[in-house]
Amino acid sequence: MPLTLASLAHHSALKLTVLAGDDRLDAEVRWVHTSELDDPAPYLEGGELLLTTGLKLDVEDSGFLRAYVRRLAAAGVVGLGFGIGVGHDKVPPALVEAAAEARLPLLEVPRATPFIAISKAVSASVAADQYQAVTAGFEAQRELTRAALAPDGTGALLSRLAAHLDGWAALYDASGAVLAAAPDWAGRRAARLAGEIDRLRDTPAPASAAVAGPAGTEDRVELQSLGTGRRPRGFLAVGTEERLDTNARYVVNAAVALLTLSLEQSRTLQDAQDRLAAALLRMLLAGEPEHARSVAGRLYGTLLDRSLRLFIAESATPGPAPGAASAAEPRGVPVPVPDFADPLVLLGERTEAAAARCGEPLIAVRDGARLLVLAAEDATALATAIDLAEAATGLSAGLSAAVPAAEIPEAHRQAESALAVAHRRGLALVEHGEVGAGSVMPLLADDAVRAFAEGLLRPLREHDSTSRGDLVASLAAWLSHHGQWDAAAADLGVHRHTLRYRMRRVEEILGRSLDEPDVRMELWLALKVGA
Repeated sequence: MPLTLASLAHHSALKLTVLAGDDRLDAEVRWVHTSELDDPAPYLEGGELLLTTGLKLDVEDSGFLRAYVRRLAAAGVVGLGFGIGVGHDKVPPALVEAAAEARLPLLEVPRATPFIAISKAVSASVAADQYQAVTAGFEAQRELTRAALAPDGTGALLSRLAAHLDGWAALYDASGAVLAAAPDWAGRRAARLAGEIDRLRDTPAPASAAVAGPAGTEDRVELQSLGTGRRPRGFLAVGTEERLDTNARYVVNAAVALLTLSLEQSRTLQDAQDRLAAALLRMLLAGEPEHARSVAGRLYGTLLDRSLRLFIAESATPGPAPGAASAAEPRGVPVPVPDFADPLVLLGERTEAAAARCGEPLIAVRDGARLLVLAAEDATALATAIDLAEAATGLSAGLSAAVPAAEIPEAHRQAESALAVAHRRGLALVEHGEVGAGSVMPLLADDAVRAFAEGLLRPLREHDSTSRGDLVASLAAWLSHHGQWDAAAADLGVHRHTLRYRMRRVEEILGRSLDEPDVRMELWLALKVGA
């Protein structure tokens, strides 16, 4: 408990008498300083009880004494102790009047009480407070440690931390999603700090920031990044109505250390699980579901006994990374990506966080610049991945139909096809059932197909540019009417014999027979692509 002037005034051994400022005795005494200077302000920090015998004070000059008291008050002195029996037999009345006017507590120190006795009393109280703070800090650390070892270690730790601070606490994952909060009502409040988390994410861990609480609250919020590497593993937020004092900061630092240790330990486990997930996916893609079941054991529950969907997401402008594994053989080890704005990184982290919150088994594998997610068709985490992919900028994703574990190779083919369609059409997400919807033409709109169409039709276009005949237009009309001479000739406004002559010229120039279905198909697609 902080030492106050009232405590000193009631100290039986000191025998101090309050002469002025008795309404300000609740002021905390941080230290004691003795000075006979008429201006000791430059040597003070504030919060001191100043002791003097008044040897150098002009006690006959009331103006001088008022200025002296004002200087002390301005320097933050909480009280003035005047020792009698050395230079003065009693406290000068003008000094009492000046202290009362400035509302500065003035205490008479009898000759029998040496100044050192007052210093010892204050020093002992400060030491006791510091010992109590350290003891309370160690006890709080023990409580947090016991909580961290509980079955729901994170939740229990946050609950104890919030109770110690008389506020709230929340834990975020690396993507900024709220993993846990205490008390329960704090979850929604913590979620409104996503923007502040994003700003702190760019600072290497460990880092901290003090911010204003969400609108409509009077919270003071402190954010701490968690982790020992360049990339934070998570974030801790604590909200209180008052500024954190030394004891509270000690408790927060203990929580940060425990949470960081927990996250770093889970990192090794996560790496092992990532490798296991990659191995399981390889087995499933190789058509070995029974081997996958034996390896998965109880870790993935009944996941492989359910209908599954395969989700593949990658950059909307994909390019093979040097040494990257093929999609059929994912590596399963998360690739460090320093740019936290990478939507693929956020997609993976938030999908896995959603699975963790719902307790859903999930196989998620980072394969270079790709993310593969295998989940039950009705999984909340899968729905989260789909929603995030549709909302993200710079991603394309493909989703298979629901299949049993034995048909994962087919699901992979479906997801790859859907992803290719998403890239071709410039869409964020395409499901397997949507691949057949719409026209096939957008799927052919790449440089290779256009080059093929241009090369196939070039001889005809060159003929039309130097000779009469309009072979390209005639060919288009004839193909559009399925080889019906009269209808195509009427459409062109020429005699059918003229059209027959033109089609023979087409065959001669191209060296290909229009009686062949494949030839007609290729010419029709070339005309559509080159239109």
